[in-house]
Amino acid sequence: MSTRFPFTAVVGMDDLRLALLLNAVSPAVGGVLVRGEKGTAKSTAVRALAGLLPEVAVVAGCRFSCDPASPDPGCPDGPHGDGGPDARPARMVELPVGASEDRLVGSLDIEKALADGVKAFEPGLLAAAHRGILYVDEVNLLSDHLIDHLLDAAAMGASHVEREGVSVRHAARFLLVGTMNPEEGELRPQLLDRFGLTVEVAASRVPEERVEVVRRRLAFEDDPAGFAERWAGEEAALRERIAAARELLPEVALGDAVLLQIAATCAAFEVDGMRADIVMARTATALAAWAGRGEVTSEDVRQAALLALPHRRRRNPFDAPGMDEDKLDETLERFKGDEPEDDPDPGPDGPGDGGPGGGGGVPPQGGEGPAPETDGPPDAPGKAPAPEPSREPAPQGAGPAGERAAVKAGEPFRTKVLSVPGLGEGAAGRRSRARTQNGRTTGATRPEGALTKLHLSATVRAAAPHQRARGRSGPGLVVRRDDLRQAVREGREGNLVLFVVDASGSMAARKRMGAVKGAVLSLLLDAYQRRDKVGLVTFRGRAAELALPPTSSVDAAAARLEELPTGGRTPLSAGLLRAHDVLRVERLRDPSRRPLLVVVTDGRATGGGPDPVGLAARAARLHAADGTASVVVDCEAGPVRLGLAGDLARDLGGTAVTLDELRADAIAGLVREAQVNRSVRRAA
Repeated sequence: MSTRFPFTAVVGMDDLRLALLLNAVSPAVGGVLVRGEKGTAKSTAVRALAGLLPEVAVVAGCRFSCDPASPDPGCPDGPHGDGGPDARPARMVELPVGASEDRLVGSLDIEKALADGVKAFEPGLLAAAHRGILYVDEVNLLSDHLIDHLLDAAAMGASHVEREGVSVRHAARFLLVGTMNPEEGELRPQLLDRFGLTVEVAASRVPEERVEVVRRRLAFEDDPAGFAERWAGEEAALRERIAAARELLPEVALGDAVLLQIAATCAAFEVDGMRADIVMARTATALAAWAGRGEVTSEDVRQAALLALPHRRRRNPFDAPGMDEDKLDETLERFKGDEPEDDPDPGPDGPGDGGPGGGGGVPPQGGEGPAPETDGPPDAPGKAPAPEPSREPAPQGAGPAGERAAVKAGEPFRTKVLSVPGLGEGAAGRRSRARTQNGRTTGATRPEGALTKLHLSATVRAAAPHQRARGRSGPGLVVRRDDLRQAVREGREGNLVLFVVDASGSMAARKRMGAVKGAVLSLLLDAYQRRDKVGLVTFRGRAAELALPPTSSVDAAAARLEELPTGGRTPLSAGLLRAHDVLRVERLRDPSRRPLLVVVTDGRATGGGPDPVGLAARAARLHAADGTASVVVDCEAGPVRLGLAGDLARDLGGTAVTLDELRADAIAGLVREAQVNRSVRRAA
């Protein structure tokens, strides 16, 4: 087994360490979601936590880690005999982003189940994580069908495997810990709410701290065992403090005044449901136990709010998680009751003296020397770092004289579905029809590789003609491997939605550009909900720019859209050609993900060559030749309309829709019209 980096050797990241330790003290807190930029030791800190957890008592020989004090009556390995209990270290099970459904929930041997009536079950990762930690690195990239199983297990404390009438259930209660880089996309709201706490992490900007990080990492890589030994004392002290806090936890008093503060805080910040109140109460209690106190204080409630509420306040995917601390303080002060006065310690806001009575988050840094001091306080927990201003150069030809400042996007609205015609085989999502592992059954086929979804009736039909030849004499069906049939299922896939946005002078009227940005923002919201990748190409002046390469981070696209200035000529052909290059590269990277091109323009072409209109038409026909599904959002305004966007849509082989029609029922026929246009074009 490889040596883990010691938890106490992690430099800085006070909020992350505190959140992890609170879950070690009270697993009922519900886990941690760690958000932050790449390369900030998120995974290192999480993996180091497993070494601090106390041992787990299990029934000897049980593959599902049943508690000897109360074994699961429905355990597939039960009923358990009178064998003595066993003890093992707490597990941290890692769920790979690309794991299969069978790897997560376990698999049944359907051939044995049909022929012998035996439930031969191979446990999955959910069974291995029972009474331990389930860690998902890059949790925001997890497939939807795996997220569904996680949600079910988190809600019911059990995993159910249902395969063609054969059912197996086992307990699956675990501490869910996930890490993610927000630049790569956000989590589904249902899974986001299942994380008890959330923290934002960022690399230190203090040179001395960065030096210490590098020094410790290099020392660990040179001699992992020796480095761990030097920190063994601090690890043992922290392990003892966790045990002491666990023992104190049941005795911590949660008074009515504190409960009122918790309820008032959740109401003031308009969080959905009651889970936030419960998580805050459990977190505040764990904070008091960690500080060695027998009663929860207002400071515990404040710290609990900063850890438990930021991710629950997101009203849409473009809202950055965070808390208005002034509002929080006002709410707590307004509903402040009688406070215990026997402990002046403000509570565990960060590293303290390391003793059970201190309010520190972790013991002091030791080993190779004390951690460097900083000149200022760490970032406030729960607050997202302020974004740096964009430093990207303006596109060529768009000088200050012809450029207008970015305008604010109009109010987003709900759009109708734009989808790609035909049947795809891309990543699971919610936009276009596709062959998927989950969905409604539409047929059967011979399995290629391992059987994952049995088509029962097709299997029986394949085996039935051979029963006499196989010597069947009893009631059981004689089934062989060649008889098995895989179910063909149809569901929905996510697409690559590439936006090509006209930012030229003809679009520059402030009210008009605001409406255009509002429409694109609405389509981005729709792309977020349908689990699409998105990209953004803009054109103005003399050239086109890839403002955002294809990514799963829809909020990054929204940020680039908000900053988009306008002005200059209209190089429509350059925008279409740039989009063609982007799609060509993406087809090589991910050939199964089908693209949807959304061109937002009034159709004018006034730049890019001696014949801008002809160049734009030829560039559009390149997309049509590739079979790219496309929609032109016609932004032309005024009583006189030239219909140029409609001409562009015909060259693209797609459809045109006005800004108003994005809201209207008329858009429901867009896909049907696109299919008709394609059929007519092929017939011609």
